[in-house]
Amino acid sequence: MQRIAPHQPHPLFNTAATRSIEHAAAAALPPHTLMQRAGLATAQLAQAIAPHARTVWIACGPGNNGGDGLEAAFHLQRSGRQVVVTWLGDPGSTPADALASWQRAQSVGVQWADVPPEFLAAADLCIDGLLGIGVSAQPHAPIRVPDERLLACLQALRRSPAPVLAIDLPSGLDADTGQFASGLAPDAHPPHLAPHHPAPRYTLSLLTLKPGLFTAAGRDAAGQVWLDDLGVDAGHATPSAWLSGPSLAAPRAHASHKGSYGDVAVVGGEGLAERGMGMGGAALLAASAALHAGAGRVLVALLDNGHLQLDLQQPELMFRRFEALELEQLTVVCGCGGGQAVGRVLAEVITRAARLVLDADALNAIATNSTLHALVVARGQHGQSTVLTPHPLEAARLLGLSTAEVQSDRLRAAQQLAAQFNCVAVLKGSGSVVAAPDRVPAINPTGNARLATAGTGDVLAGMVGAHLAAGASAFRAASEAVYQHGQVADEWPRGLALTASGLARRVGG
Repeated sequence: MQRIAPHQPHPLFNTAATRSIEHAAAAALPPHTLMQRAGLATAQLAQAIAPHARTVWIACGPGNNGGDGLEAAFHLQRSGRQVVVTWLGDPGSTPADALASWQRAQSVGVQWADVPPEFLAAADLCIDGLLGIGVSAQPHAPIRVPDERLLACLQALRRSPAPVLAIDLPSGLDADTGQFASGLAPDAHPPHLAPHHPAPRYTLSLLTLKPGLFTAAGRDAAGQVWLDDLGVDAGHATPSAWLSGPSLAAPRAHASHKGSYGDVAVVGGEGLAERGMGMGGAALLAASAALHAGAGRVLVALLDNGHLQLDLQQPELMFRRFEALELEQLTVVCGCGGGQAVGRVLAEVITRAARLVLDADALNAIATNSTLHALVVARGQHGQSTVLTPHPLEAARLLGLSTAEVQSDRLRAAQQLAAQFNCVAVLKGSGSVVAAPDRVPAINPTGNARLATAGTGDVLAGMVGAHLAAGASAFRAASEAVYQHGQVADEWPRGLALTASGLARRVGG
């Protein structure tokens, strides 16, 4: 058993792959073996999480996830815990393995309760064995109609003052998408408020790690994730995605110079003086991030007639007229704060830039212009590195979908972007997804809600540009920049507000 921390890559397997691995293992092992291992692993982690718990309440569904919970009840009761089980099954219709675990739990004197107990305290423990991977949030999946007892158990788990350990997956969460199935989502919260969990959340993923634990709603729902492979090797199963790890780049050589790390040009920052508006800050944030992420030189071409010639806070930035940029020699980050003005230069940028990061208003322009779309596709055909960095709304515009449709399956949406535009796509958000044509996508494990503030996306675009300029492939540049971007937020000093400018200055630290 291992705790999953963001320091090394891990393969992720969707529901179909996990079931295939499970069926192959079950066929090679004596009956009930996998459930016995799962229940023992759950009991061991439960005791590590809450070593002094007086009562352990286990909510068990009617299927094999519930059987894992029943098996855990057997072990916890034998170890001297006071175990209370709410089981939604029926001995006459229960799978054979789950029935065997029910009988084992009965044999050691487990206490049974038809309704969730009301006496649990913060020192106790809840175990969620209701549904596991037995639900789907896919649009065309059969809709499970939850019964009242199941909903009561889910509500009790989500409101419990005691820590909650989910077996395999938090109940109701789709293993593939990280979204909740219809009728099983937590109570709605105002969009500006995070879901309120009164107690810590833990998830013990069994056999494999699932993509849904690390993206969309999965990160909040799963809490701290652990893995027990139950002694089963995944064999030749193909991962559905990878959980990204940190950069493995070698330290910089002493005998290097600024030319060794490439030149980044940031093109954006429309000025709207007649409307009392200016968006130069977005371009300067991207440029600052590129500088602090290690680019050898950073050039800035503002699309406001070039009125700014020097940034006194960052005199290292070199301001240029757009017409003076030698695009064929540069890694270009285009779109940050570009407004409508970016449309005037975008075709030239896409056609000429040696390496290219497209963000924000550049993406919005491409979404409505088939000629620009075709030019981006052509870059991939010519082997030119290109990275798109949309947030979900920008991704929806590019794909002709709604934001809800993008978020309903973030892995699929990122892969569609990569395939449609023949380039690397970074779908930003909780568990940012990095995808490329004909490649297994990556889900980023770093970052937190502190990044939900203006300008942090511009910082990421600049960081991707710096990694590209230093010679990384487009996929590697995107993956490493996204990981580093989130890691800085994770290490942010407690009590200090995270701002985009502060983030940019820390990315090289």
